[in-house]
Amino acid sequence: MKLSFPLDRFLQRAAEDVRLLPTHMTLFLAIFYYSSADDSEKSFRISRSQLMRYSRIKSKSTYHKCLMELVKFGFITYKPSFDPLKASMVRIITDCNPTQIV
Repeated sequence: MKLSFPLDRFLQRAAEDVRLLPTHMTLFLAIFYYSSADDSEKSFRISRSQLMRYSRIKSKSTYHKCLMELVKFGFITYKPSFDPLKASMVRIITDCNPTQIV
């Protein structure tokens, strides 16, 4: 069975990227879960508490560290919301060549 393109692409890149830990992978899968089924490359809103729950990350500092590393490694873009009533925006990057990431 072929997976959805963003998930398939992530797993291909993750297999080659030694920097990724299980926490990065579970956080990405939680982000993917909340992405739009129609177009996962569009930006969408995320909730830290829901992502922490689904990724089984218990520490806010671990969550933020993994999230920022996923941005740094080129897997997602992230725009924080400093309004407690609005969720932050995230987008899954699928058009990146893994050899370009250092």
